[in-house]
Amino acid sequence: MSSSTIAPLRSALYMPGSNAKAIAKARGLACDAVILDLEDAVAPGEKEAARRQVADAVAAGSFGGRLVIVRVNGIDTPWGEADLAAFAAAAPDALLVPKVSTATDVRSYDALLASYPATTRLWVMIETARSLFNLADIADAAAATRLAAFVMGTNDLAKETGARLMPGRAAFAPQLSLAVAAAKMAGLSILDGVYNDLGDAAGFAAECRQALEFGFDGKTLIHPNQLDIANDAFSPTAAEIDFARAVIAAFAALENAASGALRVDGRMVERLHLVQCERLVAIADVLAATQTP
Repeated sequence: MSSSTIAPLRSALYMPGSNAKAIAKARGLACDAVILDLEDAVAPGEKEAARRQVADAVAAGSFGGRLVIVRVNGIDTPWGEADLAAFAAAAPDALLVPKVSTATDVRSYDALLASYPATTRLWVMIETARSLFNLADIADAAAATRLAAFVMGTNDLAKETGARLMPGRAAFAPQLSLAVAAAKMAGLSILDGVYNDLGDAAGFAAECRQALEFGFDGKTLIHPNQLDIANDAFSPTAAEIDFARAVIAAFAALENAASGALRVDGRMVERLHLVQCERLVAIADVLAATQTP
């Protein structure tokens, strides 16, 4: 697996599109992706000015190796149509659209991005109760669209379902696990929802570890002080990298060319583990080569 095809998504930081200082600051933060937000973070009276400001910022670039994502307003809002038309020339890495509930929603948004270059992908928020019953269909829409990622909207899911976002997120475990399974089934990236308590570093770290265990690629963040914890949680450890390299080397040895399973450092591994190890090493190589300042 070529490391050039891997884009780590340990941390995706929301920045309000109405805040010029925040946008400028994002260019120097250690996030893997910056999400310039025109939706929840922007008051109705500031929407149009924020759209212009974000379009100018994306066109200006200078975000380094960070992915640049724009979260637009939904097409069913007074601002959605103009948002979707505003960024074709600027060509962000992706547009993130809210409250996708069906595969039809994905195809509708995809059609509205016809004027965008192919490099601009479609990310979708999974944040409605209905979307939870359509996860497989939504993910499968990627085969014929530019859909590339799921982003969990856990606050909106809590609002819609009445479930409580408590430590451990027991009420959300089935939804989160199914969303990960659907995303990975279709080859999509998937990011966990935000953590609201900025003063609870230990709780945030625990939720990052939980997200990693569920299979999330990273986490969406609402403040720069969450970056170090998220990046650490979703980065391969030195021991994991060493073991992965040992697995790759073992399967590459001529005497193991026909082997389906091997013993490496006392552990049994199969070729399915080889694929996982190749991806882990590719991510580690990218992180080593492009450490953000």
